[in-house]
Amino acid sequence: MEGVEDDEPPSKRVKVSSGESGGLSNGVSYREQCSCSLSETMARPLASQEDDEVVGSNGIIKKVELVRIIAEALYSLGYSKMGAHLEEESGILLHSPAVDLFMHQILEGQWDESVSMLHEIGLGDETIITSASFVILEQKFLELLDRKKIIDALKTLRTEIAPLCINDERTRELSFYILSSSQNLLDGTSSKGLRIRSRKQLLEELHKLIPPTVMIPERRLVHLVEHALDLQKDACRFHNSSVGKMSLLTDHQCGRDHIPSQTLQVLREHSDEVWFLQFSHNGKYLASSAGDCLVIIWEVKVDGRVALKHKLSGHQRPVSYISWSADDDQLLTCGVEETVRRWDISSGECLHIYEKTGLGLVSCAWAPDGKSIFSGVTDKSISMWDLEGNELECWEGQRTTRIADLGISTDGKELVTVCKETTILLFGWETVSEKFIREDQFITSFALSADSKFLLVSLFNEELHLWNIDGCIRLIAKYKGHKRSRFVVRSCFGGLEQAFIASGSEDSQVIFLFSFG
Repeated sequence: MEGVEDDEPPSKRVKVSSGESGGLSNGVSYREQCSCSLSETMARPLASQEDDEVVGSNGIIKKVELVRIIAEALYSLGYSKMGAHLEEESGILLHSPAVDLFMHQILEGQWDESVSMLHEIGLGDETIITSASFVILEQKFLELLDRKKIIDALKTLRTEIAPLCINDERTRELSFYILSSSQNLLDGTSSKGLRIRSRKQLLEELHKLIPPTVMIPERRLVHLVEHALDLQKDACRFHNSSVGKMSLLTDHQCGRDHIPSQTLQVLREHSDEVWFLQFSHNGKYLASSAGDCLVIIWEVKVDGRVALKHKLSGHQRPVSYISWSADDDQLLTCGVEETVRRWDISSGECLHIYEKTGLGLVSCAWAPDGKSIFSGVTDKSISMWDLEGNELECWEGQRTTRIADLGISTDGKELVTVCKETTILLFGWETVSEKFIREDQFITSFALSADSKFLLVSLFNEELHLWNIDGCIRLIAKYKGHKRSRFVVRSCFGGLEQAFIASGSEDSQVIFLFSFG
């Protein structure tokens, strides 16, 4: 199946950065264990390297910058001697002697000296100097307070921090610590709410303020490598594996073999055509429903195969829709224009039946908090119930049709239904607000992504439309290729981080997969 239109396909990659934390301590500089002393480092001459000398085939990587971030990586990994040797052999210093001295002063708690040194390390911008001074003096204030030197802390606040005239809210908060600490000295308790970062953390905070040309950001090389891997992963059409399987030694490229393509198991417990399948959120169970009015709970074993756990009987009509609770302990099932039943997964017991006199229910969905449920009704209204079956709300009017699909956003504030044959309603039930998606063809089904940002709509004309519904609603892709002429054919999101789209098809039940991430 090919994509016909693909306007800014969404990326769902999550990038995670690491950090360190610690209590009040001097910290350990990544250069502290270097065999060269501070004075020797300052005395080391710079080689006559041109700042604009480049390496690499594209001519965009400055040699000086590359050597500096490699040296920083060596120090941060604990290879201090190797880092010092690289600086000495290349003649390219990781930092200037003034910056080295400044970092040493921070780690030693030499606050006045380090504030003065800010004017010597080549910052130029007075705004940066003032902001960095505030951060340093804040640390000085907190450490004085921690050592119960309240008079000295008050002096620092009045004569050094306040005159900077920045971050007034934080300055007032620091003055509150003065009052709190004074009271604590009287009653013998410790100051509550006082959080002091380590000096190593202070240095990390200063890295964010000081330009990278002056102080190389910590773990810069690791960040660049992670970013390169992310770009390779995003460009990989068939990517469906975890980050742990990627290697720095080769360019990353997945093949079609990463996409499921073989039948692993055939499940034959139903006696009529299967209408709906839904895995639990944790992937431990699979629920299936069929024209035989049964719902079957299958348990997924460690080897990936599934085994029958429960056969749930009680519906008098074919079961057209299934919805798992957020904790996967319960299941909602809806018979065609009949009732909604709530089941306990561990025992297979029916806990409650939801019904309306003279009307049938056509869809069901859990509120994210698990305390209430929603259901479409044959009179085109939407009902909200508590778990005991009391109807809490009923929104009448053209809000749903007899199509079984019903979605609810992750924050629980918006319902998604087919309100007309060619129109989808995004209904803010708390504010009674309405937004619409209008198609040119009859809608046969839809699927809502796990993060509630995307909606996949199946149409009568054998097209799938992918809509971004996060903020401004817009169509971002169309897909063709599956066959549908007689039955309701469903599609879904799947794969790693839901980066793929799959659809059923009437030609020998072939599954078509699409990458949109």
